[in-house]
Amino acid sequence: MILRIIDHSFHYECENLCRVFFPNEKINVVYDFTGEDSIEIITRCCEGDITVTADICGKSKTLTSRASPDKAELEIARQIYFVLSELTGYTPQWGVLTGVRPSKLMIKLTDFSGEKAAFDYFTNDLLVSEEKTNLAVTVARAERGILNSVLPESFSLYISIPFCPSRCSYCSFVSHSIASPAAKKLLAPYIDNLVTEIKDASKYADEFGLRLESVYFGGGTPGILEPGQIDTLQSAIENCFDLSHLKEYTVEIGRPDTVTPEKLNVLKLHNTDRISINPQSFNQKTLDAIGRFHTPEDTLKAYRLARSYGFGCINMDLIAGLPGETTAEFKDSLDTAVMLSPENITVHTLALKRSSEMNYSGESVKDGEEAGKMLSYAKERLTNSGYSPYYMYRQSKCVGNLENVGWTVPGKEGFYNVIMMEECHTVIGAGAGAVTKLCEPGGNKVERIFNYKFPYEYVSGFDVILERKEKIREFYNSLKSPGKDDE
Repeated sequence: MILRIIDHSFHYECENLCRVFFPNEKINVVYDFTGEDSIEIITRCCEGDITVTADICGKSKTLTSRASPDKAELEIARQIYFVLSELTGYTPQWGVLTGVRPSKLMIKLTDFSGEKAAFDYFTNDLLVSEEKTNLAVTVARAERGILNSVLPESFSLYISIPFCPSRCSYCSFVSHSIASPAAKKLLAPYIDNLVTEIKDASKYADEFGLRLESVYFGGGTPGILEPGQIDTLQSAIENCFDLSHLKEYTVEIGRPDTVTPEKLNVLKLHNTDRISINPQSFNQKTLDAIGRFHTPEDTLKAYRLARSYGFGCINMDLIAGLPGETTAEFKDSLDTAVMLSPENITVHTLALKRSSEMNYSGESVKDGEEAGKMLSYAKERLTNSGYSPYYMYRQSKCVGNLENVGWTVPGKEGFYNVIMMEECHTVIGAGAGAVTKLCEPGGNKVERIFNYKFPYEYVSGFDVILERKEKIREFYNSLKSPGKDDE
């Protein structure tokens, strides 16, 4: 399809919105009237006069309106929404809102003008459905309780394990299959560098009086580590940081086929209190299609084993919109997860990322309407089963512009998940692909320090990573009051 951008610079928002309606089309953005295609959208903004024309396989529609310069981008998006909704028969539930953190916007608007005005802005201006607006309101209320508990000196530690048993077809993360000899060779020096980076992070915590409140091992699949490697990393954290203020300690084990009694024992000995065992689906056909080697029975066994070791907070991830999976099959997967009664169930929507195998192969993804039915069922089933939504985020190229939602039973909300989404306190990241987010206490200033993405870069360029982390000192020194000397 062709998206024409004429006399304005809002190509990013226009492209994102067109992708909501045409997830399987390659969008060619042009700035003139060259080329032709069976699907063509023309957007023009000239001195406040806005025109949007869509021609979809012979069906055409044009809308015009006016807007002030500060409202032009929103108005173009609205006109695209109206035109494409009419021509395609699909009405996106999130309207023209394409941002990653809808609940963060809801909190901001509520703080500024009240919940009623924020609700009205979502529904009237952004064209968000009442169902999704209510979801944003509910999540914002849940997040606020956690956000209010954040102290100025608090921070979290993120440990990246970018290795997996195999690469899922939808995955775009920088994650290496541990079956590769090169990945296996990298793992030992990778762990050594992680220990060094953990020690390096602790010096900044000590220097600026930062208080560690949560630890999160993510991936990839941290479950691919051997028990001794897990022990090495967790011992390094214990030796380097004061853990007396820790609110939670999470290890996202990931694939159920990596769960063993020995690994669970190590995690328990180090006071890990939250783990994730992520099936993504309980349908064997779907698991085979996306390149996961475990079975539904492996997930059941791993979950029961974790319970036998006394883990009292387990999360399970499911994905709506996986290739070839029907709504009925998704419902069966969700019902199975609910039957197990984990404290957290996170329902993701498939995102078609550029570097994924699915994208390279040109595989089609579900339309937003079918994925929306899956999420609607999840909302009804989980709500009736005693779960409530407590955090939410969205990804680019997410099917139907839909959302990922963390559901919890009362009192089992994940602190790290909320503060990471809302960017309200510092997160120091260690490992390949990790991002350190430095957040000004009580302010809006956020600075990022990026580690090298690939494990081989992380190992070979480790000295550069430590040099970059000096920005932590620069950031916290910049927050000191002018003229105030250290005592």
